Amino acid sequence: MIPFLGAGRRRFDSLTPQEILALAISSEEEDGTIYALYASRLREQYPASAAVFDAMAAEENDHRRRLIDLYRARYGDLILPIRREHVADFYQRKPVWLVENLSLERIREEARAMEQQARTFYIAAASRSTDAEVRRLLGDLAEAEAQHEEGAARLTEDLTHREEGAEEEAHAKRQFVLTWVQPGLAGLMDGSVSTLAPIFATAFATQNPGTTFLVGLSASLGAGISMGFTEAAHDDGKLSGRGSPLKRGIASGVMTALGGLGHALPYLIPHFWTATAIALVVVFFELWAIVWIQNRYMETPIGRAMFQILLGGSLVLATGILIGGS
Repeated sequence: MIPFLGAGRRRFDSLTPQEILALAISSEEEDGTIYALYASRLREQYPASAAVFDAMAAEENDHRRRLIDLYRARYGDLILPIRREHVADFYQRKPVWLVENLSLERIREEARAMEQQARTFYIAAASRSTDAEVRRLLGDLAEAEAQHEEGAARLTEDLTHREEGAEEEAHAKRQFVLTWVQPGLAGLMDGSVSTLAPIFATAFATQNPGTTFLVGLSASLGAGISMGFTEAAHDDGKLSGRGSPLKRGIASGVMTALGGLGHALPYLIPHFWTATAIALVVVFFELWAIVWIQNRYMETPIGRAMFQILLGGSLVLATGILIGGS
């Protein structure tokens, strides 16, 4: 039997001051553990950011010790085992820390969200409470989270503006290019350019939009599957530093398929010349997108990128049209 969502959980408004304090202790303990985990994962590649999360974990542990001291003074040594999942309307932490290969920026965003979420919740809870003791306790927790959030922001700003912080940013950008941009660009080039000849050869040979679409669909999806598996299988990323083979395979496969589908989809239009005119416009924008990505992320001079892509694509397109029209 599947239990109803939230069954057996308490509402926050029903908690006693003792239960709220115990909940705060367990929450601070969990957040400190998450920050320490982030620090351990970042230490090798991003030591400056790891130092930020080490400091944040230390702050959480200090908050936890202060809360424990207050709890013991009021209620004794036995702390109630109440956690976030026991309270229906308490904020929940997304389990992103379970993901092994989180990017540096994603980890920083999650940390900022953790602090802001805790502070916002405590402020809202304090404003709803009519119990003076509970209201004061929630206000103290909100103030502590606000100070922690400001301290974390200062730590991040101080460390990331140093030389090692700039190096980390450059490394993160380089990793993004290696893992996502390069495979995706290779896939887009392959899908956009290599499918031009078969699609337009079929179009001009048959002048049948339906047949042309089926050829384009099969060529695009087949190329996407092939490119995706090839990218994922030929390099596990450990020695080359190019990152997860799964991510690279997805980037390459999806962009390959999209590159071909871009000028295949117009042939869903039943009128041949209308479909062909739209497909040619799509090809133009596809090639310019490749030029922009090369210039933006690969730092290829715009003139050389235009010469390579536009000339190469035009030659492949002309080949398909000539073969299909002969």
